[in-house]
Amino acid sequence: MSPVDHPDRVVFVFLEIFSCEGGIQSYIKDIFRAYLSQPQPAPADVFLLRDGAEDAANNIYGQGALRFHYLASGNAVWGRARLFAALLRHLVQRRPRQVVCGHVLLLPLVAPLCRWLNLPYTVVTYGKEVWDPLPLRDQRALGRADQIWAISRYSRDRACAANALDLAKVYRVPCVVDGDIFTPGARNAALVKTYGLAGRRVLLTVARLWSGDIYKGVDVTIRALPAIAAVVPEVTYLVIGRGDDQPRLAALAEELGVSDRVVFAGFVATEALVAHYRLADAYVMPSQEGFGIVYLEAMACGLPVLSGDRDGSADPLQDGRLGWRVPHRDPEAVAIACIEMLQGADPRCQGAWLRQETLAAFSPSALAEQLTLALGAGQRP
Repeated sequence: MSPVDHPDRVVFVFLEIFSCEGGIQSYIKDIFRAYLSQPQPAPADVFLLRDGAEDAANNIYGQGALRFHYLASGNAVWGRARLFAALLRHLVQRRPRQVVCGHVLLLPLVAPLCRWLNLPYTVVTYGKEVWDPLPLRDQRALGRADQIWAISRYSRDRACAANALDLAKVYRVPCVVDGDIFTPGARNAALVKTYGLAGRRVLLTVARLWSGDIYKGVDVTIRALPAIAAVVPEVTYLVIGRGDDQPRLAALAEELGVSDRVVFAGFVATEALVAHYRLADAYVMPSQEGFGIVYLEAMACGLPVLSGDRDGSADPLQDGRLGWRVPHRDPEAVAIACIEMLQGADPRCQGAWLRQETLAAFSPSALAEQLTLALGAGQRP
């Protein structure tokens, strides 16, 4: 049978994957790896609204079952028009078994096409974008989906409550970590020198520093530093990430008298992240996450972790069994937990055990299994 008339063809539609880096993009790439790990993956077309042909250089999945369509445009309206036309033509000609809408922002485009053509569609959700009631049009389109994917129990439950969704339609397709890439190891001497970390106890955060993402909790951790330093005087806070909020965060550190303890490392490429995790003694991000892939990466590297206590981090931290969950805007609670992590007496500081338990629940093979189940369940009789 030729790929053109394959009965199990799937279509994915995403905002962007290769033109920027972030948790959503990492998750989508894991989805692709899981899809391709199937014994005989059906042909799949991937439509990308904001990625252009120049972004293909960052795509390592361009061979085999996945075929990519890059539709970026300098004009947002024209870009959506291009996507609509390309997707309509493809759906009419190929009649795929299933259409996977990769973000609720794409629902106004994808849902009407699928309804007109009587094609089943799935919607991928990540976190905050579905935690509150959507506009009525989008809420109806989400509710009419044949299937909804959620990355965590928290996001599933909050999305269902906010948007009156049928819980039976929601499948948990979790984030994972590659234990062959994220491993414990010795500190890189060159990085220690670069960041001035010799003899220091290091707290680490990997996050975007955008003014719209203050929920990541970098400012809360900076506010906790004076109390932490009073008990652990050799503490340093290493922040990896870039964004327009960095000047405010640097000014806050200066105001609190801890600027000499905060190192802003800026952007670090994905392939260099492991060496940076290995610089740390603990990972700290009192946030509000849909899941939090970074927690998995840190624990796979043997680091104790701290998260917020009312978000999707309950899944990677296994309801606190593997780490500290604290009120996400409470510097005092963050300070107490960080001191406990740096002192290392708690069982949740045992790196080998953290890695073992993390990989047992969130390995690529676990994602492949869940994805196969979800794709199978998304078919109409």
